[in-house]
Amino acid sequence: MLRLTWVQPEDLLGHELRQACQDGREPSAIEARWRAAGGTETPARAGASAGRASRYLRLLAEDLLDELADLPSRLADEEPTDLAKIKARCPHWPVRTAGGRAAGAARAGAGGTPPARASVPTPAQAPTPLSLEAAWLGRAAGCLLGKPVEKLPLHAIRELARATGNWPLNTWFTARGVPAELLEAHPWNRRSAATSLAENIDGMPEDDDLNYPLLNLLLLRRHGRAFTTTDVARLWLDELPAGRTFTAERIAYRNLLTGIEPPYTARRRNPFREWIGALIRADVHGWTNPGDPAAAAEQAHRDATLTHTANGVYAAMFAAAAIATAATGTHDVHACLRAGRAVVPGRSRLAAALDHAVRLAESQEDFDAVVDELHAVHSPTHHWVHAIPNTALIAAALTHANGDFTGSVCRAVSGGWDTDSNGATAGSITGLLAGTPAALPDRWTTPLKNRLATSVADFDGTGFDTLAHLTHLEATRP
Repeated sequence: MLRLTWVQPEDLLGHELRQACQDGREPSAIEARWRAAGGTETPARAGASAGRASRYLRLLAEDLLDELADLPSRLADEEPTDLAKIKARCPHWPVRTAGGRAAGAARAGAGGTPPARASVPTPAQAPTPLSLEAAWLGRAAGCLLGKPVEKLPLHAIRELARATGNWPLNTWFTARGVPAELLEAHPWNRRSAATSLAENIDGMPEDDDLNYPLLNLLLLRRHGRAFTTTDVARLWLDELPAGRTFTAERIAYRNLLTGIEPPYTARRRNPFREWIGALIRADVHGWTNPGDPAAAAEQAHRDATLTHTANGVYAAMFAAAAIATAATGTHDVHACLRAGRAVVPGRSRLAAALDHAVRLAESQEDFDAVVDELHAVHSPTHHWVHAIPNTALIAAALTHANGDFTGSVCRAVSGGWDTDSNGATAGSITGLLAGTPAALPDRWTTPLKNRLATSVADFDGTGFDTLAHLTHLEATRP
């Protein structure tokens, strides 16, 4: 029996009920109807329940999804998706120059909240091909580090690393020396174990965390910075295999195939619209807008609204703005994070989570204690792929490691949740800050063998140096 993940209405409903509680709606009456009809719990970590629901339950789930979408939200005014409304709720939105190639970045007070504007040097110099190669390599290495432990609970990640003397995490995971009973209790991610442990890494295997930057590189090559959300949709239909999409991206893809157009693709029966998928697509928007976090955030917004709303969009804008600031080569990681925070609506849930995470990282010497508190705050209410806890963890890891590459990617992965995505974003920012592949430790770059596997267009087998060259062309395009 084929149980396609992330699309079954009876599974989507549980996620939507949880999302409704988070975004200020009151779903209790609808949830009671679902339970009374025999509706089941949503799988905690998998994308589909084991058995097929009855026709009645499936039709009921579809109706209830639509009813949930119509419920009013008490947070709607403070968490808009429209770009103009987002800007209106960002008092320190970066100021763009007339040429649009430089912007302001905010200086932060305690907790990362920016009280005033300050300017990034004008004009910003494009990142060099070597710094972009370091960013691509950093993204790949961080992603690969997190792949074998994706979906594992936090205590399992710690136990597996400690079993081989790799805690605090400092290098690749390995099965060598791990007791059999521990591996039986906490098996590696099934799809990744064969290509992401220290003993079997042979180049960068395919992963959606690398597929989406490739797609966005292709997007800019075809449409330039003036691309539209519709251009993103067309590109996906042309170049992205449906089976390589997950969560919000899979729902949006399905919606496109049924004739629904953006931005409604992000809203139609899509309980994953505040998850991490848009954030992992943001890097290229930052890499190609050096010194212009506003432009990077606006590009990320046009990309993200195909699949996401509100905090799911803000997470992508945060990452793009932070990376655009890093791309100048003149700012430390804390300035990059402040630039990212400046494009997040000040009274949103993501803003509160980011400020809390940065304060924790600044005040705690032990990063495990930071992670424990983040999990205590977010894990009871958020799915492990939700954008809010994962973006907060990325900010905490970068802050605590002070932008060091190894420290940042290892902290991001060791914090659990969406380990490969968090490692990828932390690696992208700190690789860019490192400035050159030679500045990254050999243990992270040598196993990648300058080779990337992908199902996107003609990129399979491409080297990171080539990707850096192509990205540099887009960063310097008028």
